Amino acid sequence: MSRPKSFQISKHMVYEAYLRVKANKGAAGVDGQTIGQFEQDLKGNLYKLWNRMSSGCYFPPPVRMVEIPKPGGEGVRVLGVPCVADRIAQTVAAMVLEPEAEKIFHPDSFGYRPRKSALDAVGACRERCWRTGWVIDLDIKGFFDNLDHALVLKAVAHHTGQKWILLYVERWLKAPLQQPDGSLVARDRGSPQGSAISPLLANLFMHYAFDAWMAREFPAVAFERYCDDVVVHCRSEAEAHQVAEGCSCIPARPALSTARAGAGAARTSTPPSRSWGTGSGSARSGRGAETTSSASTRPSATWPPSASGRRSAPGGCTCAVDGP
Repeated sequence: MSRPKSFQISKHMVYEAYLRVKANKGAAGVDGQTIGQFEQDLKGNLYKLWNRMSSGCYFPPPVRMVEIPKPGGEGVRVLGVPCVADRIAQTVAAMVLEPEAEKIFHPDSFGYRPRKSALDAVGACRERCWRTGWVIDLDIKGFFDNLDHALVLKAVAHHTGQKWILLYVERWLKAPLQQPDGSLVARDRGSPQGSAISPLLANLFMHYAFDAWMAREFPAVAFERYCDDVVVHCRSEAEAHQVAEGCSCIPARPALSTARAGAGAARTSTPPSRSWGTGSGSARSGRGAETTSSASTRPSATWPPSASGRRSAPGGCTCAVDGP
């Protein structure tokens, strides 16, 4: 007689997660195993994964590091490619956590959400640009690379009582990156772009770091957010600078980056229709003075945030104000 499992995870959910991973395709992880190779012993591989996850003894392997050049030669974007089995495990957790998080997510959060897309965000942005004359274009530098693990785990714990999700999210966050030469890089912050669970964790973090803060501090100000790219619509120059001042003060972990705030005005003959997520950080005209300040505030231990104040976000915040 087999002993009961530590966690109740259904086999059907593991199989459904496999179907989603297969539909998304994707490259092999550090083990070199493709989806086709995983399917050669599909029943055995899925059972082994379910058994380990249900027993609490699943430990994710390292994540394969892949560097993708950024457009315009502005450095590289580091992606993390998990193994096929690990992508399935992450998808299982996301399938349980996502419905709970969706209940509280802001309607103007568009990134990596069911029945929402970047085109929806651009459409909403374009419509609002015709109704308001001032916009703030905001981007958080190194967002995925600098997510604070403790704050992410506190946010996850706030929305689920499933201990196995907390256990495995922590292990996924700490799983090392394997570089092309085979060496391992330990991680104490960040969640690799390319994993199945990272988009949900990022949205959960930004809901408290930005969406809830905006709803509390500037309830009449509309915005669109696609993960860490945000466009905020303001009715006047004074309001734009007031909101920009708050946005540009998003703190980061010490010595990671700087926060830059630029403010300026560009005269246009028609209401502006801005590009999405440019993150330029510079003023649109010569009147804008760019300032740089050290981002050295430690994240607050209170998480999710109460209604009393602002909480932390990773990386540095680049913010530009533009208007007629």
